Amino acid sequence: MELGYARVSTVKQDLDRQIDALGQTGIAAERIYVDKKSGSTVDRPGLRAVLEYARDGDVIVVHTLDRLGRTVRDTLNLIHDLSERNIGVRNLADPIKVDSSNPDDPMAQLSVVLLALFGQMERTYTLERAAHARAVATAKGRRVGRPSVVDPDKLAYAEHLRTLGHTMAEIVAKTGITRTSLYRHLPPRPPESVTAGPEPAADPGPET
Repeated sequence: MELGYARVSTVKQDLDRQIDALGQTGIAAERIYVDKKSGSTVDRPGLRAVLEYARDGDVIVVHTLDRLGRTVRDTLNLIHDLSERNIGVRNLADPIKVDSSNPDDPMAQLSVVLLALFGQMERTYTLERAAHARAVATAKGRRVGRPSVVDPDKLAYAEHLRTLGHTMAEIVAKTGITRTSLYRHLPPRPPESVTAGPEPAADPGPET
């Protein structure tokens, strides 16, 4: 059986175009599940209902794949989970046609592979953008991450213990500050010499 799923992001948007396209494929209106929810919203009753209703051999049809998930990776994970239940996914209007219900069709399987590739690219670009944003913020002197909640007196005591040569485990035990917070707030130890010779002079940097 083919089951339809349609979604728009807000209640002000219209589902008619998607429902009409799904209906033209022969899917009855009572088998088209709908949501007026953002793709980033986990609680989507229509999607939950179609996933619960679908049985072995069924195919979930969508107008475009972005109706299923917020990202390519979300959609790919859902396709994979459904394939474990022998439930297929087919799209109607995307440039790349996906039909995971037909494992014998090499082009259909190639589409799923391409989708996986795009999902990996999407994840890589997201991580690179986040890393770049952190580096820029750090270079400008802005602290990245959640605001510090470390007691300043405890932190000063931790710095004192660090100066005296205590290990990180000992500092954690004496101050109660977590190891992660200590690594975030304490300056790194100066590098130890790896030779018996004198310490090398600090690099003055490029001449200006």
